[in-house]
Amino acid sequence: MPRYFFDVHHGMLSRDHEGSECANPEAVRQQAILSLAEIAKELIPRGGDHQAFLVLVRDEKDSIVYIASLNYNGTWFDKSTTDRR
Repeated sequence: MPRYFFDVHHGMLSRDHEGSECANPEAVRQQAILSLAEIAKELIPRGGDHQAFLVLVRDEKDSIVYIASLNYNGTWFDKSTTDRR
């Protein structure tokens, strides 16, 4: 089974040196989606209201074969709400 590497970019690049075996392109896509969800779940609560997450998927030849991104933007509509925190 082919091995793919899921590099994460959130302010700085973190390269995947181990990789994961994926049976087909849909499995690669699903793994990228799961990676984004895990990263967002961990980092959004700790970060600010404007964050971007990117997963770059490389194949065994080191070619980028898939890119997945997620942007988070939180905005208070009532400024007095932020004063009560």
